[in-house]
Amino acid sequence: MTNLSFQTERLWVRPTHLEDADFILELFNSPKWLTFIGDRQLHSREDAETYIEAQMLSQLKRLGYGNYTVIRKSDQKKIGAIGLYDREDLDDIDLGFAFLSEFEGNGYAFESVKGLTELAINTFQLNRLIAITLPVNVGAQNLLTKLGFEFERMIHRNHPQKDWMLYRIKH
Repeated sequence: MTNLSFQTERLWVRPTHLEDADFILELFNSPKWLTFIGDRQLHSREDAETYIEAQMLSQLKRLGYGNYTVIRKSDQKKIGAIGLYDREDLDDIDLGFAFLSEFEGNGYAFESVKGLTELAINTFQLNRLIAITLPVNVGAQNLLTKLGFEFERMIHRNHPQKDWMLYRIKH
């Protein structure tokens, strides 16, 4: 297992751990998370801790990468989560990201996801990195394009939101 953290000019990015439960609860119940990602049924700190243990830490232990908490250096505020996800219904590792709405529009997503993409390719040797998003999530599509991902095709998932756009990194 690796616990690789990294820094950018303004951010510290580290693997999510149990102490992040309150933040994960807030993020996973934010309006944009519920709209663009889906309801994970986290209703208490205990639910969030269980989710972190079962979903995030288990993958981190198994693969050496997983979910990362994004922290703003200037005030140590937890502002978002990014990650490399091994999803049962996808053939390649999925890069995902979500930020609390008050921290959008400041370049934090680009800055942190760019760092994670470099880590995925250069350290974890993930040469087939993808990202999925809903057709209505134009902000995510724009960010993925800016990061060098290209739209490849529509996919159908066993998920409340059935049709997703699949992007692939070009490098």
